[in-house]
Amino acid sequence: MAYIWGVDSASTVDKELYDCVLTSFGKPNYWGRYITRVEGAAEGLTREEVELLHNSGTKVLPIYSKFLEATGYRNGKVIAQNTIFHANRLSIPKGKVLFANVEKFFAVDEAWIRGYIDGMFPSGYKPGFYNDPVDGDFRNAYCTAVENDNKVSTQAILWSARPEPGVTKARNAPKYKPAKPKCKANVWGWQYGRDSKICPIDTNLIDSRLYELLW
Repeated sequence: MAYIWGVDSASTVDKELYDCVLTSFGKPNYWGRYITRVEGAAEGLTREEVELLHNSGTKVLPIYSKFLEATGYRNGKVIAQNTIFHANRLSIPKGKVLFANVEKFFAVDEAWIRGYIDGMFPSGYKPGFYNDPVDGDFRNAYCTAVENDNKVSTQAILWSARPEPGVTKARNAPKYKPAKPKCKANVWGWQYGRDSKICPIDTNLIDSRLYELLW
């Protein structure tokens, strides 16, 4: 299985930031970006950024993060609908994956995970979860959701935040070994390095199956 290197950032991608990554780390095959602005946390993806990335041969990994907890089936569906709204606004094609950003300090329950997947299902987009499978509520909530609905394990794509050996250049990336839940899961992404001191980015490896679902 081929694993593909790339980055994500809360900052807007301009030529200066792109060149910083290119020069200091290597060519990013994809770039994770938040699809709407979150005050004090992330700038929202713009069409200019998409053009810059696509013209550079870099795919977009879309992330939605405008929520602070992940509890309740209805709330999960609402977050899915909000994510779909912003994906449509940016003209992200159907069939691509949209990641909900579930931080380790969030309250998370299994109903929310099922709600997000059910909300995403009819849209044509694929549901993804950025998550910490070591600390916090996500891992147990996810495995309970799998027990309650088999399609959770087949539909959901997980992007793991652990372990965290640290930021590296593309050519020095570690062997692909993300932490996983203790149940059936498609762990196709791994954010292995956070908060580079050189450029404001995190570094990632993903499965080639996930790469095919990026924009």
